[in-house]
Amino acid sequence: MIAEEVWKIEPSGPLRGDVEVRGSKNGVSKHMVAAMLGDGESSIHNAPEVGEVGITADMLRALGIRVEISRTEIRIEKGPAIEPRVPDAFTGLNRIPILMLGPLLHLAGEAFVPLVGGDPIGRRPVNFHVEALRAMGAEVEVGESGIFAKAARLRGTRIELPYPSVGATETVLMSAVLAEGKTVLKNAATEPEVVELALFLQRMGAMIELSPDRRIVIEGVERLHGASTWLAGDRIEAFSYLAAGLITQGEVRVHGCPQDRLVTAITTLARMGARFDINDEYLCATAPPEGLRAAAVQTDTHPGFMTDWQTPLMVLFTQSHGMSVLHETVFENRLVYVPALQKMGCEIEVFDQCLGGPACRYHDTNARHSAVVRGVSRLRGADVTLPDIRAGFSAVLAAAVADGPSTLRGVHHIERGYHRPFEQFASLGLNISRDSAE
Repeated sequence: MIAEEVWKIEPSGPLRGDVEVRGSKNGVSKHMVAAMLGDGESSIHNAPEVGEVGITADMLRALGIRVEISRTEIRIEKGPAIEPRVPDAFTGLNRIPILMLGPLLHLAGEAFVPLVGGDPIGRRPVNFHVEALRAMGAEVEVGESGIFAKAARLRGTRIELPYPSVGATETVLMSAVLAEGKTVLKNAATEPEVVELALFLQRMGAMIELSPDRRIVIEGVERLHGASTWLAGDRIEAFSYLAAGLITQGEVRVHGCPQDRLVTAITTLARMGARFDINDEYLCATAPPEGLRAAAVQTDTHPGFMTDWQTPLMVLFTQSHGMSVLHETVFENRLVYVPALQKMGCEIEVFDQCLGGPACRYHDTNARHSAVVRGVSRLRGADVTLPDIRAGFSAVLAAAVADGPSTLRGVHHIERGYHRPFEQFASLGLNISRDSAE
């Protein structure tokens, strides 16, 4: 039997204190891939200490890329010879291999990447990536073990995405910057992490224009050079800790995340009755003495309410007065974490109808993508297994207000996406300890 780490949590009252968030897990790994394209060393500052960084670094090293990691900085430089194949050992670990296809085509003329993985939150098909690369002149074959691509030189073209996919937009960006001619991408994702990646590529010498109406224009250049960048704070992590303070009737001050990354989230919480203290140093949200009100929230692409915000919001709904509704429109299986919360006493029912907003692309499917939450629920401690990163964090929040101790299994998911979460929670006053179990 293999022993795994578990967290033991005892409810300990309101969480109070300060949290410093670093660059986003969703941003840092994409910057690491982009750095492959530069002649010379690139450096990424304010990098989080998350499992995703280590996985991506090992992939890059396997390709012949030099990667050096310190506590807050990552240095990357391509070597004299590039191996065009991402080893099969990385199959299913995360979504990063698919993003390496374009860069590897530029560096080696061919590429093989194993099947992608990530959290089990719904289909994240590779067809958007594959069709974009084919439109740019690559020969692409999708097999049972992975994806093989070949191209003497990618060519600029016109691409319109069927859905503003973040990953597909990033694939086009990193494929078009060294392609021959101009690429016009329509219906592109505009999330802050996408813009941040575009700005990094621009620092490396790329010609990128962010146009209105979700349109990005990229003029290919002959070469890129190394560059340095400072990652802005993780908006998912920032919202999660704000929710931690609200759920426990405490006060958490979040440093390091710009207000403009949380505009929609702040307004959503304010409508529920949260009171905010916002300045250039930190953001802080507190609940009124009478508690928070229920709400109806629909997730959407940026600038809508972020899908990754809805997991801590769901726990917050259970501690708010009234019936709340959550309509998930980005991933059809994002509510996979609900059974774990139900085990802890959260009164949540999920439905396959579109509730709390207009019909979305999962209308008339079997996807259970809406939830009705009854608050205030009395939560109880439980032994639960965490299915993914965001669900894991939410289970910690539920355990923090439960009536009795909890044991959380699968905590490696949390550490893959959050910067030192155990230490952060302990510093806020949560009674949390590490243990091992078979």
